[in-house]
Amino acid sequence: MRWKGRRESTNVVDSRGRRVAGTAGAGMLLNLVGRKFGIKGILVMLVVVGVLWMTGLVDPAMFLGGETTGPSAPYQSTPQEQERLDFVKVVMADTEDVWKAEFARLGETYPDPTLVIYTDRTNTACGTGMAQMGPFYCPGDQKIYIDLGFYDELEQTFHAPGDFAQAYVIAHEVGHHLQTLMGTSQKVHAMQGRPDYNEYSVRLELQADCYAGVWANHNQQYLDQGDIEEAMRAANAIGDDAIQGRTQGKVVPHSFTHGTSRQRMRWFNQGLSTGRIEDCDTFSGPYGSL
Repeated sequence: MRWKGRRESTNVVDSRGRRVAGTAGAGMLLNLVGRKFGIKGILVMLVVVGVLWMTGLVDPAMFLGGETTGPSAPYQSTPQEQERLDFVKVVMADTEDVWKAEFARLGETYPDPTLVIYTDRTNTACGTGMAQMGPFYCPGDQKIYIDLGFYDELEQTFHAPGDFAQAYVIAHEVGHHLQTLMGTSQKVHAMQGRPDYNEYSVRLELQADCYAGVWANHNQQYLDQGDIEEAMRAANAIGDDAIQGRTQGKVVPHSFTHGTSRQRMRWFNQGLSTGRIEDCDTFSGPYGSL
């Protein structure tokens, strides 16, 4: 991807090295449990925490959002880390340009999200985010959060190297910002507790993949040979079936949250092929045909 020397976004906050106390916040933890197991999972978690608290085995405060403990020393970035930071600033600028133009075409105004770069853990309006969660979007503050160390995992664990694979990750999270602006995320999250909630959670994630493809379509003038293959390789590697097969040794379709490798590649390619936000309707048609 040809990115050096191009415009960098001013909507990137460098919070690397900032100290945050505590573990995963209640809001983030409940959201993750709810998305994976529904309302029953949340109730079970609350019961377990209550029992552990009553028996003195755990302090419930550990489930509350962490707070910054004070100013940190300036973060000492390696040359590789600084290059990654410069890179994601350009990627964010690209998403801003594409989505401002697309929203204008539809007669709408696109408010930019903010990208927060952090290390280990960070405070968000959704609770305390941790690096182990991977990149995520918080609709409560309309910010995207990423520990740049995730890119090492993307290359080493998921075997999906390349700068465009890294750009695809950012573009997918920006896709969730679009869904929040359009009210799609709110409609899906309101379904929590329904038997078919997981299905719609998957459809939501696949739509974000499609939006990432739309973004890629409008940036083809900056792509090098092999860039699209990098993104497709990443989409393939982080499919639910691929991750479950690697970590659990078996695939459990009813627990999918993001879609299969085939589905993720299909919808990214859909957006890439048409370049139109209107062609990313993952909510129509039977579930099995996704």
